[in-house]
Amino acid sequence: MQQSLSAERIFNRALIVWALLALALGLGMLVSGQASTARWVWTAGAAPVAAALFVTMMRGFLSGRVGVDAVALVSMSAALVLGEALAGIVVAIMYAGGTALEDYAVARAERDLTALIDRAPRIAHRLRAGALEDIAVETIAPGDCLVVRAGEILPADGSVDDEAAMLDEAAITGEPMPVTRRRGEPVRSGALNAGETFQMRASASAGESTYAGILRLVTAAQTARAPFIRMADRYALALLPVTLLLAGGAWFASGDPVRGLAVLVAATPCPLILAAPVAFIAGVSQAARLGILIKGGGPLEALARTRTVVFDKTGTLTIGGARLIAIEAAPGAVADDVLQLAASLEQASHHVVAGAIVAAARSRALALAMPENVRETMGAGLEGMVAGRLVRIGSHALVFGAQRPDAWAVRVLRRASWRSALAVFVSVDGQGLGALLMGDELRRETPRAVQMLRASGIARILMVTGDRADAAETIGAALDLDAVLADRVPSDKVDAVAAEQKLAPVLMVGDGINDAPALAAAHVGMAMGARGASASSQAADVVILVDRLDRVADALVIAKRTRAIAMQSIGVGMGLSGIAMIAAALGYLTPVAGALTQEAIDVAVILNALRALVPAHAFGSGPTVSSETVAQLRAEHERLDLSLNRLRAIADALDDAPPEGAVTLIGEADGLVQTQIVRHERADESEIYPRLAFADRAGLGAMSRAHREILHLARLLERLATDLSPADADRYLIRDGQRVIEAIESLVRMHNAQEEDIYEHGSAR
Repeated sequence: MQQSLSAERIFNRALIVWALLALALGLGMLVSGQASTARWVWTAGAAPVAAALFVTMMRGFLSGRVGVDAVALVSMSAALVLGEALAGIVVAIMYAGGTALEDYAVARAERDLTALIDRAPRIAHRLRAGALEDIAVETIAPGDCLVVRAGEILPADGSVDDEAAMLDEAAITGEPMPVTRRRGEPVRSGALNAGETFQMRASASAGESTYAGILRLVTAAQTARAPFIRMADRYALALLPVTLLLAGGAWFASGDPVRGLAVLVAATPCPLILAAPVAFIAGVSQAARLGILIKGGGPLEALARTRTVVFDKTGTLTIGGARLIAIEAAPGAVADDVLQLAASLEQASHHVVAGAIVAAARSRALALAMPENVRETMGAGLEGMVAGRLVRIGSHALVFGAQRPDAWAVRVLRRASWRSALAVFVSVDGQGLGALLMGDELRRETPRAVQMLRASGIARILMVTGDRADAAETIGAALDLDAVLADRVPSDKVDAVAAEQKLAPVLMVGDGINDAPALAAAHVGMAMGARGASASSQAADVVILVDRLDRVADALVIAKRTRAIAMQSIGVGMGLSGIAMIAAALGYLTPVAGALTQEAIDVAVILNALRALVPAHAFGSGPTVSSETVAQLRAEHERLDLSLNRLRAIADALDDAPPEGAVTLIGEADGLVQTQIVRHERADESEIYPRLAFADRAGLGAMSRAHREILHLARLLERLATDLSPADADRYLIRDGQRVIEAIESLVRMHNAQEEDIYEHGSAR
């Protein structure tokens, strides 16, 4: 089928080249005085186009479609029959050119299932009578004992038949954190063995298992998708009889069939044929410059009609994968020491959490030592020697055994629960040093992206995720989403999309293999392709090639504006064609003059449609912040995060700090605030804000008010820290200092996020 489509597109391009060559050659002969030969050349150039048009029209008629091609066929055929070969070749060129443009506009990337199929295992290891044998996955039967090696994909659904198994289930649930399944717990095909080799007991054949179901869902959803119907066809039923009646009336009234031909030529519906494809190509091109790949005119038009957006959570609304979100130091410990020792030991592990810890330490330029005598406990953690000290890292049970958690550890576990994070404890020589909170977090641009979607006309925004309910509802509340559906497997996501599609056109946004069925089932599927699975990109109509969620709203804005321009071009073009038809009917236009008039209308239509190449705000926009400046400001905010993290750690340490320690900690906090935060806020007010001419001045006023509040709190902290001695540091003063530090840390974080929204808005213009 792909080869036949390619051959058809090549044939359409050959037709336009043939017609153009015939026109040029005929004009040359006409100039040299060979008028009769010129007419034969033009007829030879137009005849293949007319024949191809007839085949296309019959094919559409047999499939239940009556398009605008009928008007072009009638006018071209009449021109050739009546000896108006020049008019015929001009109409042929207009039609063939429009067809070539349309082919280009609606050409879509092939949606094969190569990535999904390649990922599916083909060989399984079956344990029978004490011997291990390799078998084809198709021969797996319920009850078989299977051995799954490290890094392999589970070939069938079943249950763990070993002590434990560490699995990466991101392909099934989208949840980035590996999970531990104990003996007897169910496991599903498609998950990745992220730990050591283990045994499992199959409960279903490979063909009846979860991963095979995902393949079937994608295939079924794609097969059921109706083909894109050209915008022009919606007007064909009204245009064709009106044109024929007017042409017949002109012929009858004048007695001259050529006058009827002039009406037909003037009525050639090139605005219908050209306006939508040209505008759609322009819109697709504009989107591509922003890193948005829209696979043709069909998805672009469908995107413009979207009223509901359904988001996956992990990797879409959130960053995806394990991230260090907080360091909780034990009383008397230093946060950097906790991270440094943990990362040094984790260098010996291939666990996904280990990689995140090592990356976090390196981002802070911490010097890591090579560990020795490392021993890993699957699913719990590891221990080893770092710089001559015994370091343990992992779950609370591994690090501290069965003893009751200390007060600081209880606080860590509580905060981990609140933040839906994984608590990784660290001990040195048997003494608790601290803990690392690992988890997923919202993308920096997610709140702004949701707000932009609301502004672009989206009426309903949902989140559907395989993650657990508490983590999902926390995200939903933070973003003020209309609904949150948690604990959903891929088939549930398809059901959710189907339910929403009964109410309004739906856009589904996701990034993982588990999202592919829902992406294929939605009116429009959009994949976050910068880091997402290739299968989701193949199943999607739109792929975001940059790691920016706000591009979802950009794509919607581009699609809506492009469709509006296409409709405007069609309306104006057909209005002008109507005037030309009336002029031809009254005898003011000959067939050739009608063809040339129609060509002028086509040029006007194309020029108007090409406005979709240019962003709506490109005209008359004021000064903006360059993307380089935005990147610099974001980098400065990231450096500021290190100081904010330290302020949070200081505030926590003040809970149990003695007077001497409290004085030191408050002094350190004051130093960070004065040298880092105050300097940054004053620079923003004096250097950056005056350049934000595009921004709402009331909004900037609110941001300046935040600056003043931050500086006020900084002065309070400075007064409190000045000449502070241990004798003054009673529990009330320490509590006051703690509150001021916490207020500064929270306010600066929120303020930085708001600033980035403004900067991004300015740089995107």
